[in-house]
Amino acid sequence: MFKGWFGERKTQFNLWFSLDKKLYRKFHDVIIPSDNGTTQIDHILVSPFGLFIVETKNLKGWIFGSEEKPKWTQVAYGNKYSFQNPLRQTHRHKKVLSKYLAVNESHIKTVVCFVGDSAFKTELPSNVLSSGLGRYIKQFKDTVLSIEEVKRVCDLLVNVKTEVNISKREHIRSLQERHSSITVCPRCRADLVERTVKQGPRTGNKFLGCSSYPKCRFTLN
Repeated sequence: MFKGWFGERKTQFNLWFSLDKKLYRKFHDVIIPSDNGTTQIDHILVSPFGLFIVETKNLKGWIFGSEEKPKWTQVAYGNKYSFQNPLRQTHRHKKVLSKYLAVNESHIKTVVCFVGDSAFKTELPSNVLSSGLGRYIKQFKDTVLSIEEVKRVCDLLVNVKTEVNISKREHIRSLQERHSSITVCPRCRADLVERTVKQGPRTGNKFLGCSSYPKCRFTLN
């Protein structure tokens, strides 16, 4: 938990130092409610150029992953560790934030920022960074939100931080409930349906799969 907190503070300082505070309003550690539990977003930037969701990963060593794989791998000091594909995390963040703020998804960009001493060992999308976070965000220069819209969004985010004020304990409980369901997909809220493995060593085995496949590929043994 401390490593995650420290990584978020490093990113927060980076954003403060590299971006004009008159153009980019910054919100940190925001928990957003939805009809499918809650979602916690490390950093949200609001600007005339759109909204930016920044997910921070404070990891050392070699990083292996791809956009499609559900798990990525960290290799550090000769040991391997797996962690959830952060692009899937930001995908849910984007869906929830778009609906809560009533902002078109096309006006929300997602970024994954690794702040530890890490090196990417596989080709990753351009929005997965180990440096140049401010430079990446500033490349988006088309105005998509009016001054009034920026203010409306900022007011909603201030409200969710101060008035709604969902606690970390409530968020963790929401996560546990969402991921323990055997009837509702924790990612997209569609129904889970029973399916049968049709090929490979597990042929004939039953599993639960999202009814919105192939749009959502969530499965549960």
